[in-house]
Amino acid sequence: MSGVPTSRITCVNQAGIQKEGDYVLYWMTAHRRTRWNFSLDRAIEWCRKLDKPLVVFEGLRSDYPWASARMHAFVIDGMRDNARRFAGTGILYYPYLEPQADEGVGLLAALAERANVVVTDDYPAFFIPRMVQAAAAKLPVLLEKVDANGLMPLGATDEVFTTAHSFRRFVHKNLLRHVETMPQPDPLRNAALERITSVAPHISKRWPVADLESSGDLLSSVAVDTTIGPVDYKGGSDAGARVLKRFVEKRLQSYGERNDPAQPVTSSLSPYLHFGHVGAHQVFASLAREVDWSPLRVVPEMAGRRAGWWGAPENAEAFLDQIVTWREVGFNRCAHDPSYDQYSSLPDWARKTLAEHSRDPREHVYSLEEFETAATHDPLWNAAQNQLLVEGRIHNYLRMLWGKKILEWTRSPEEALEIMIELNNAYALDGRDPNSYSGIFWILGRYDRAWGPERPVFGKVRYMTSANTARKFDVKPYLERYGAPASAVTG
Repeated sequence: MSGVPTSRITCVNQAGIQKEGDYVLYWMTAHRRTRWNFSLDRAIEWCRKLDKPLVVFEGLRSDYPWASARMHAFVIDGMRDNARRFAGTGILYYPYLEPQADEGVGLLAALAERANVVVTDDYPAFFIPRMVQAAAAKLPVLLEKVDANGLMPLGATDEVFTTAHSFRRFVHKNLLRHVETMPQPDPLRNAALERITSVAPHISKRWPVADLESSGDLLSSVAVDTTIGPVDYKGGSDAGARVLKRFVEKRLQSYGERNDPAQPVTSSLSPYLHFGHVGAHQVFASLAREVDWSPLRVVPEMAGRRAGWWGAPENAEAFLDQIVTWREVGFNRCAHDPSYDQYSSLPDWARKTLAEHSRDPREHVYSLEEFETAATHDPLWNAAQNQLLVEGRIHNYLRMLWGKKILEWTRSPEEALEIMIELNNAYALDGRDPNSYSGIFWILGRYDRAWGPERPVFGKVRYMTSANTARKFDVKPYLERYGAPASAVTG
């Protein structure tokens, strides 16, 4: 039956197909989009096989870790886009916003009662794996999870790669056969499924569908932290598509300058990738069209190299290494290492050198509150934190510096990790993501090597300073924009 590769489909329970059911249910949890989505493709395949209509349930809990108005607003933007896309297709879209903690309990089970089969998203991080496993144990019908995360399927290997180089070699050896089958760019265009207009009345009465086009403030109807407010840019697939278009058409040619905080050439795609509003296949296809790439341009003898294997222009090669190698090595870790977010998962050499320097004197030591409120002595660090507070993101290069200084200014590397995770997950729209955990743990040595000379606090872990950053780049525009004092950069 399947046009979706079997390597991307996992049966999560042992229940069978409910032949007397009324519809196929797609429980949308991580791949929150209607395009370039293997999960939606798989649900439509089941509909065609069983000659049944499709119900798409997209819920938003009020009690997930680090729930806030910022995260909620971004997801709700995406739900609005999805509602508009499903309208008039004959597919029933069921968006649900949980008003208070636990009020949504039972909704999935109620929808599954009359489902032939349930399809959901395979996402390896945050609370989603536990949530899917818990649901699988309770549902009386087959539950499949589908991987639409990256170009490489999560199940392509069980190996946990410890360096970007080793993962890059694996990708170069195996990628081309996986990109032969891409998700549908627009599966709704020719879906032609049986129509369905409602579910059982007792379900919609107890768990009302969210009025996403309401003129009122939807955030006021849900119990989430409002102290971390929405950002001034939109979430959702439509906004994500515009950001992608801007990048490939206007920024890609200058991507080599991405480390310079004064140059607006980064992709800005990470929040949309994290919430599933944009897919990796969509990004890859857009880039391939822009640079006229095809598999015939691959240079086999360059396998494992950061540049050259793709046979693409230099800036495109640099971005592909980020979106494929560096992004997906994080997904690999989360999928196959349950301790991916624990200090114990750091490489032995990093834990050893950090332990040897754990008692080194610190010139500055700050509390979580001081970090959170950008109250350090370093204006560049404060500016980066201010950007995180206001925009839900930090410039890519300064995000590395941000983490390195937290390591330097805390009592222990374990405390530094806790603070980085807390600040990043609470404020960053791309927090709680495998790629985000890769960045945080890279600060402490994951995917890196020992560096010399050995330094206080850091030991052999890579060292960065604000002063050196200011020598490399003109940081004055960044300091001015994010409200840092116009004093000399130190530290």
